[in-house]
Amino acid sequence: MVCVLIIVGVPLFWVLVTSFKGRPDIYTQPAVWWPHSWHPGNYAEATTAQPFWTFLRNSLIVTAIVAAVKFVLGLLGAYGLVFLRFPGKNLVFPVIVAALLVPNQVTVISNYALIEQLGWRNTLQGIIVPLCGVAFGTFLLRNHFLSLPAEVIDAARIDGAGRWQLLTRIVVPMSGPTILAFAVVTLVNEWNEYLWPFLMADEARAATLPVGLTMVQQAENPSFTNWGPVMAATVLTMLPILVVFLILQRHMINGLTSVAAGMTYHR
Repeated sequence: MVCVLIIVGVPLFWVLVTSFKGRPDIYTQPAVWWPHSWHPGNYAEATTAQPFWTFLRNSLIVTAIVAAVKFVLGLLGAYGLVFLRFPGKNLVFPVIVAALLVPNQVTVISNYALIEQLGWRNTLQGIIVPLCGVAFGTFLLRNHFLSLPAEVIDAARIDGAGRWQLLTRIVVPMSGPTILAFAVVTLVNEWNEYLWPFLMADEARAATLPVGLTMVQQAENPSFTNWGPVMAATVLTMLPILVVFLILQRHMINGLTSVAAGMTYHR
């Protein structure tokens, strides 16, 4: 645990401390682990050197829409695979698993060409639409739904529950921790997404926070990085999603644990 704490904690500590350093404390050897004087002005510079609040707004919009779409499609897709009957049902899940095995980087070129032809570069829809893949959510929730007690599902159907009632009144309430875990994982992933927004956003008006950090880094001089404001912007970027994760981490762990237990039981 000490080793893990050092590996994870030291970089975070360095980012936080550097965000309050002046240039003399940053560009010095040996490294200064504690600033001789504090410079909170780095945060003001980080939010004014580039349109930081535009980056924040774009990140909130992209994360909210993509997470909501992935959540709804993942929930409904998993429900259909487990509780509905339709032709080709046994072929759908292997295709979903195969999609999980293909890295996102493989489809970047084709997606880029398509978005370019649609004229969606430097737009939020150009960032949002290709990110709405839902294979992970369907895989996660499908395996959990298989572990739900069959007696409860059968009893609900005998009592006259329709498909929508079965989903909203039985399946979702019984799957709260797993659904919450899926929601948290999706929020964190979309908030931190960098490659695709970087390819889509050449202009600040469409950039998200991870892409905006690159612009903050090059704001003063492309050949010189003022790390104080950059680290301050990094802290501001991490803070919202870190708060969400810390608040919901227990539910997330419980949900992922229940999925693992369900997969073992199903086997």
